[in-house]
Amino acid sequence: MTLNVRTDEALEHALEALTERHGSRSEAVRYAILRTYRETLIEQARQDAERLNADPGDQAEMLAIQRFMGVAE
Repeated sequence: MTLNVRTDEALEHALEALTERHGSRSEAVRYAILRTYRETLIEQARQDAERLNADPGDQAEMLAIQRFMGVAE
C-alpha cells in the first residue's frame, strides 16, 4: 500500500531526524506510526486500569478470579 501525506516545515524537520535514525523515510514513518499506536494502547490500558481500580464491583470480581487461580488469599 502507498500513503501520501502533505508535510509542513515542522513535519519535514521531524521526518528528517527520524530518517537519519531509521534509514529511510518509509521506515521513519512506519516507526512513528507504530510507536504512536503502541503509546495509544498503553494509555488506554492505563485508563482501563484506573477505571477498574476505582470500581468496587470490578475489584471484587478481580479478587475472585485471583482466588480461583490461586494467586490471592
